[in-house]
Amino acid sequence: MEVSSAISEIILEEWNGSSSTKLSRTATITSSPSLCIQRSGNRFHHVWRRVLQAFVPEGFPSSVTPDYGPFQMWDSLQGLSTYIRMMLSTQALLGAIGVGEKSATVIGATFQWFLRDLTGMLGGILFTFYQGSNLDSNAKMWRLVADLMNDLGMLMDLVSPLFPSAFVFVVCLGSLSRSFTGVASGATRAALTQHFALQSNAADISAKEGSQETMATMIGMALGMLLARVTMEHPLAIWFSFLSLTVFHMYANYKAVRCLALNSLNPQRCSILLQHFMKTGKVLSPEQVSKMEHVLPIWASSWSSKNSESMNVDISLGVRVSSLNHLELRELLHSAGSHYKKAKYLLVERKGIVCIVMHKDSTATDVLQSFFHANAMANLMDKHRSLHSESQSWMDKHYEAFIPKLKVSGWKTERLLSPTIIWKANWICGSSDGKID
Repeated sequence: MEVSSAISEIILEEWNGSSSTKLSRTATITSSPSLCIQRSGNRFHHVWRRVLQAFVPEGFPSSVTPDYGPFQMWDSLQGLSTYIRMMLSTQALLGAIGVGEKSATVIGATFQWFLRDLTGMLGGILFTFYQGSNLDSNAKMWRLVADLMNDLGMLMDLVSPLFPSAFVFVVCLGSLSRSFTGVASGATRAALTQHFALQSNAADISAKEGSQETMATMIGMALGMLLARVTMEHPLAIWFSFLSLTVFHMYANYKAVRCLALNSLNPQRCSILLQHFMKTGKVLSPEQVSKMEHVLPIWASSWSSKNSESMNVDISLGVRVSSLNHLELRELLHSAGSHYKKAKYLLVERKGIVCIVMHKDSTATDVLQSFFHANAMANLMDKHRSLHSESQSWMDKHYEAFIPKLKVSGWKTERLLSPTIIWKANWICGSSDGKID
């Protein structure tokens, strides 16, 4: 009897949600005096949450970084404007190829389209060859550059009917421009996905990004077809719409990139962090650094940023030893036997630029330390004559405390995001047969 009495008092609750902080009770089941199911919660709210799960990662927002939401909002808006403009540029391109004209031939249009695609493929391979290793370290900048190149590509398609004699050349230029976009945006998206993933959920984030992009594509194509229909045979309206959407597209991209607070260390963030630490003894957070770093190429942003002079430290990582002159080689050999006996790198000042020579057995930790050391030397360049001694003294006193402070502030200190170092050297100190390769 006691057992049946205990069973009659059991209450079973049903909860729904992908995260422990986002659970909501949907039903309560009781067995006394008879089996009773009481549903709770708004059915519309439940359906809305199910629909939302197709577009946001599981456990959102706790499963992603705080900058995920603002970035995706602006990214979706820029994607929407891209697909609207694509309808206008595609309409102009098809008209230039000869769609709808009796004089146009199938083989002629096919050949022009083939040349266009071939140029884009070759351009993508060349861009990957020259800039592939640099995309990780400058994800923000390349994200903007990728969309700018995409804008130029669509502009080429739109102006192609105006130059019938140079149609193939103009279209191939547009395809070449868009090929850079495909490589750069794909690579930077992979880097950003890793940044957003707080619970090893990069695959989920990437899948939901695909859903968001598909939705933006469908809406953009529908609005684009409507706009193309309204502006048909009205060149002024077409150009006004295209240029207005292009301006909004670049603004949305800039806002999206500005939302990002990346916690990986690249050359620019290292320079900002070390300069501030040397002045104040405090470490900036990723959010603070994101407001200070350049998101445009240095040549485009240096004239408009008041901090550009202090942040642009001239450092050359992975210098080829044989490119140094005799005086610089003498300085390098002397410093190898005095200031850098225990280090896996050598520093030498060359025409106002701090050059870093990496040891052939150097690790990712050594590369990061060498770059911070070079920054310290560059910051002391105008204040001290004995750069090697002063910078080494600063590193001995502060570097071991600086790295833990970076970790506490949320920075990833495992490696420096930089282009691949292909030139290294080997040196042996303290023996007569010492050499530098």
